[in-house]
Amino acid sequence: MKYVLMFAETEEFATRLEAMDELEREAAYEAVMRWFAENSGKITHHAHLAPAHTATTVRLDGGEPVVTDGPFVEGKEVVSGYAEVEVADLDEALKLARSWPACPVVEIRPIA
Repeated sequence: MKYVLMFAETEEFATRLEAMDELEREAAYEAVMRWFAENSGKITHHAHLAPAHTATTVRLDGGEPVVTDGPFVEGKEVVSGYAEVEVADLDEALKLARSWPACPVVEIRPIA
């Protein structure tokens, strides 16, 4: 089965990351790179997204489409990246998500 793991940052996580010194930040990034390396056999694609303030949103909810700068929803969680994985089942996808070393929220969706 194919799933997408969407990694969401919270305001608290972003604040903690910004407060880290260079060595702490390096260690955090190394943990992420190690996670990708350890799970490379299951990951078919992944990407880190540009910050939410760089987003452009097209709203299609009635009338003419409206294009605005910024994310669609103002929220406390922002998707910052994703990994497409091919695993046996949802349990295996959950195991991967539970081992993610960074953002505190991982949303899992099957690929249709």
